[in-house]
Amino acid sequence: MSRLGEDNPLFVDTKQKLDNKGCGMCLAKWTQVTLQLQTGHNHSCHHPKTHEIDPVEIKRNPSALHNTEFKKQRRQQMLNDARPEECRYCWNVEDSSDRFSDRVFKSAESWSLPYMDEILNSDWKEDFNPRYVEVAFSNACNFKCSYCGPAYSSTWMEEIEKHGGYPTTDNFNSNEHLIKENKVPIPHREENPYVEAFWKWWPDLYHDLHTFRITGGEPLLSKDTWKVLDYIIEQKEPNVDLHFAVNSNLGAPDNLIDKFIEKIQQIEDEERVSEFIIFTSVDTWGKHAEYIRTGLDFNRFWDNCNKILEKCSRVNLTFMSTYNALSVPNYKRFLEGIYQLKKVYGGGDRYWNSAVFLDSSYLRWPQHQTVQILPEKWDSEIFQQAQYADYLGLPLYQNKYIGFSDIEIQKIKRIYDWKVQNWENKEKQVIIWRYNFYKFFNEHDKRRGTNFKLVFPELADFYDECSRIKLEEELF
Repeated sequence: MSRLGEDNPLFVDTKQKLDNKGCGMCLAKWTQVTLQLQTGHNHSCHHPKTHEIDPVEIKRNPSALHNTEFKKQRRQQMLNDARPEECRYCWNVEDSSDRFSDRVFKSAESWSLPYMDEILNSDWKEDFNPRYVEVAFSNACNFKCSYCGPAYSSTWMEEIEKHGGYPTTDNFNSNEHLIKENKVPIPHREENPYVEAFWKWWPDLYHDLHTFRITGGEPLLSKDTWKVLDYIIEQKEPNVDLHFAVNSNLGAPDNLIDKFIEKIQQIEDEERVSEFIIFTSVDTWGKHAEYIRTGLDFNRFWDNCNKILEKCSRVNLTFMSTYNALSVPNYKRFLEGIYQLKKVYGGGDRYWNSAVFLDSSYLRWPQHQTVQILPEKWDSEIFQQAQYADYLGLPLYQNKYIGFSDIEIQKIKRIYDWKVQNWENKEKQVIIWRYNFYKFFNEHDKRRGTNFKLVFPELADFYDECSRIKLEEELF
């Protein structure tokens, strides 16, 4: 079996240059950051845990939102031929196989590679403006997705403060772990020192950015999102190379959706960014999707998707689909819907042949909602969905590719592979997860006035089986 990317000279050359500096070298510690301003945490790369930002340091140096003392210590290790422990995901990949790890892929990105020499010859104490920034200004959100939590949703926070955690073995979404890790969100109506520091840093950061992505919460409910959009519109010398993205559930009030469209149109018409991407989320079709994502009106959501694609001729819309146990029964219908959008909005002035992209990623946590809890009889359904996407991958017209791309198809196939894999003690773990599945959704129905078996008759027998599970001490 060939190594992933072994024929790509870019990855080979990138790894060689990194290794020449040190066995643990990775440019992402300088060039990339995710800022969770609602909790005052950050990380560079999604593999390490987030760490706290010093609220005192950012008063003197706003760029310490990214250039934390903790992170600089990790940079020092990398520049001195050491491997930071927090980056062990990549070390595990490299030490157990001949595959490239994410440190190579991230360092080879267009927002990293051009700064290779500058970083390799830098002093670890120096500040560095990241080129890829993902920021959440607050946890304000009008949805309560079943797999989300208080750190990212104010409506989840309200529920947990009223009712407490769920009666699962891990006390799902209890505030205890947020308190322990100092991750209790600052309420979006209160002053936030981390947001204040961001706006002090922003004028210096803006022109260095390659990619800027606003997440949440729901960004359209944050005044800071609108402040960013207005800033881009008002600049006499905009960063025209900027890749700009907003995550949105597209379930905000109509006046905010219309306002968002107006801002997009002006940014597009005046060519103030290189590309504008909207990342939206839905995990299956219709009532099933509404059950997973409390607050979702599916028909209105779908209308808003069409509205944006119709009115914003250069925007790309990516559906981030967190594929979970409740996605399976109706995902084929969802694939049909995505395909129809591709047919209608393919070609034209878009950056891609199609304005619509599907990113199907399997849910890994909470474990009680992953596809791995489902009986084997559902394996074939997931496999057939991958086959169906593959069938729809054929071009509709000559020289006009509007179907599912190979990467979209492979991501669904990867879900099947993950579903059927075995591991040590799988049977015992799945029993616990199924027990928690019933405990969570039974409580979900009580708190939210929903009815699992009415919405998912296909899973009713499985739900009843889970309700009869009695846990024994030896399972823990």
